[in-house]
Amino acid sequence: TAEHLWWFTLNRLCDSLPATIQGSWKIMSGHSKWSTIKHKKAAKDAKKGKLFTKYIKEITVAARMGGGDINANPRLRTAVTAARANSMPGDNIDRAIKKGTGELEGVTYEEIQYEGYGPGGAAILAQVLTDNKNRTVSEIRRLFTNHGGHLGETGCVSWMFDKKGVITVEKSQIDEERLMGIVLDAGAQDVKDEDEIFEVVTQPEDFEKVKERLDREKVSVASAQITMVPKNTVNVDAKHVEQILKLTEELEDHDDVQGVSANFNIPTELMEKAS
Repeated sequence: TAEHLWWFTLNRLCDSLPATIQGSWKIMSGHSKWSTIKHKKAAKDAKKGKLFTKYIKEITVAARMGGGDINANPRLRTAVTAARANSMPGDNIDRAIKKGTGELEGVTYEEIQYEGYGPGGAAILAQVLTDNKNRTVSEIRRLFTNHGGHLGETGCVSWMFDKKGVITVEKSQIDEERLMGIVLDAGAQDVKDEDEIFEVVTQPEDFEKVKERLDREKVSVASAQITMVPKNTVNVDAKHVEQILKLTEELEDHDDVQGVSANFNIPTELMEKAS
């Protein structure tokens, strides 16, 4: 569309500007290396098998809510695709589906979204699947408190986010112009350059269509999920960078947390120091 072409041209223009001006633009536009760090962390967690428990929970809940047929259950299909992409054995996937449909005995998980503020006032959402709400809320509150934030009431920050489909593709897989041609034609909203990866953003209802188009074009996807994306970002100052990175990392590492969304932006020079 004309809007996408305008943004693409503007970003290319930005790349041709002096580095100091580029830095100012990228901070204003919400660009940071946070997406790349999350991508690397997910790859490391996958190698350790840390993601398997989270995928099992998501598959089980998806099957319980929408049935065990992946062709008729988009949420289940997305979860199974992600699990397979991270080398989860087929037997584990099948058992998780059967636990969800009741064919095998399993744990009943409750879906909860916890909301709060991190150090420096950044908004944070944690998507949780738990079999013990009291235990989980206590642990999540402790993580916020220990790292200079506080857990808030339901609805306190969720209005700052939109639900979107986010698909990441490593730059080694495809060049930006070809990727944009494929995904925009399939209904994607935007393609973002995030250092070592491209982020494809879609409306939730277009997520499956865009993902399937990439599959047909033999483009390998690093991750694909429907998540909460901030409408705007807030810059984090130097004294809060380490705290907020530690908070989000420990939230993501929590066994009951399926995903974390936040609206903070860290300027490139501060992110490089933190890394």
